[in-house]
Amino acid sequence: MNTAYLSLGSNEGNRQQMLDSALAYIVKDCGNISLQSCVYETAAWGLEDQPEFLNMTVAITSALTAKQLLTAIRNIETLLGRKREIEWGQRNIDIDILFYNNDIIDTTDLVLPHPRLHERRFVLVPLMEIAPGFVHPILHKSITALLKECEDDLEVEQIN
Repeated sequence: MNTAYLSLGSNEGNRQQMLDSALAYIVKDCGNISLQSCVYETAAWGLEDQPEFLNMTVAITSALTAKQLLTAIRNIETLLGRKREIEWGQRNIDIDILFYNNDIIDTTDLVLPHPRLHERRFVLVPLMEIAPGFVHPILHKSITALLKECEDDLEVEQIN
């Protein structure tokens, strides 16, 4: 079995319901959730003039390959109505693979570890909750260390 860490976010519609639906599909189509962070409300990153996000992270155990997992996640986003129109724009659901085992993958479709996770508090704060000692296979630093070094100053507030 493989271990993958995923980040989930939503800033359109009923954000909590969208996260709950995504979690149900992840269990159905991707694998078992072994760890789940609290939900955090966060300011938008990148394109900041938009509603706040609800964000969380999960760890899953999966028999899927990294490529199969990416396909399954994109299918879940499509089923939930995700439209990819504006980079970093509003979205009802966003699911990213942060890590897949300790694999380093660099293809046109998939780059792992996620190339910007260490720059984003909205990813690092919930990830630290479930995997503080996980070591980034390229940067060779724990999630705790990456969060301490992160220069992103956008607020990340736990809501449940």
